[in-house]
Amino acid sequence: MKGRTLDLTRSKEFSGQFLDWVRGKGNVLIVAHDNPDPDSLAGAMALKHLLLKTTGQDATITYGGIIGRGENRTMAELLEIDTVHFDHIDLDSFQVICLVDTQPGTGNNSFPEDRAVHLVIDHHPIRDACSTCRWVDIRENFGASATILLEYLLANDISFGTKLATILFYAIKSETQDLGRDWVKADREAYLYLLPLANNRILYRITHPKVPRQYFFSYNRAIENSRLFDDVLVFNLYAIDNPDIVAEMADFLLRMEGVEVVLGMGQYQGEEVVSLRTSQPEIIAGEAIRVVLNGLGTAGGHHTTAGGQIKPMVGNQAVQRELENSLTRRLLEYLGRKPGRGRPLIQA
Repeated sequence: MKGRTLDLTRSKEFSGQFLDWVRGKGNVLIVAHDNPDPDSLAGAMALKHLLLKTTGQDATITYGGIIGRGENRTMAELLEIDTVHFDHIDLDSFQVICLVDTQPGTGNNSFPEDRAVHLVIDHHPIRDACSTCRWVDIRENFGASATILLEYLLANDISFGTKLATILFYAIKSETQDLGRDWVKADREAYLYLLPLANNRILYRITHPKVPRQYFFSYNRAIENSRLFDDVLVFNLYAIDNPDIVAEMADFLLRMEGVEVVLGMGQYQGEEVVSLRTSQPEIIAGEAIRVVLNGLGTAGGHHTTAGGQIKPMVGNQAVQRELENSLTRRLLEYLGRKPGRGRPLIQA
């Protein structure tokens, strides 16, 4: 077991101070990151519940992009996650701004960088922009933001129902791959605490969602367009209709025998979506992708998983292929690998 255990004393002190500050200040907006994953949505739902039960303020949850992955769409539907898309938000009507599982200036949320953020709760490496925020609780060693929010609920003795327990559990389960990656003792304790409270029938439906036909086209394209550079695999999906599919294909291709690093990309509505995965303990994915995208876009991540964005990014397939070649060269250089043309995953 790694790291720290649940620290209710710390969470009681921090959340108590923030709740005293926010009480009576008006409308609260909770911003999840774009194309939100279960951890971002779970953290936002838990914070909304905490605020309602302690201050009486009914916060609004918002995100940009889409909920694209089949599991996440099913989760949002079955657990009745109440959100308003960022396109329909009037920022001037909110007096308190909270960011959950994301930070100012990361490039993965739709909140304008020139506006004030009051609270940040996250488990990714801290950004300089957080220095201007009133309240910041960032625990870089934690496997999930949901674990931090569970601490707040327990520290303040806030009861919650099966739906919130289920989304918090699924967030920790998916973010840490069932405690298989990037977790600490606190995540394990939270996982075991929530396990008997979660709805197993809903969890089964979330983890076995129906998916559209296009989903299988993406598998085919990822395999056809993959190139191998020894233990590094690079794929390009080109135009995509779901930004989450890049990360999903990267997870899938990392399972290949002999592959230790996967870099994937695809273009979604004028933005290049990039994902990096590794099973090598000495490679820090978050650090690697920041080097690969340096000067091109924004990026961040953890030890084994990372993602980034390049925007705006437009162009035909030739432009996309040129970008792929550039990112591949950067990655191989960072890893100390010899550059080369690579060989197709599927030989003709």
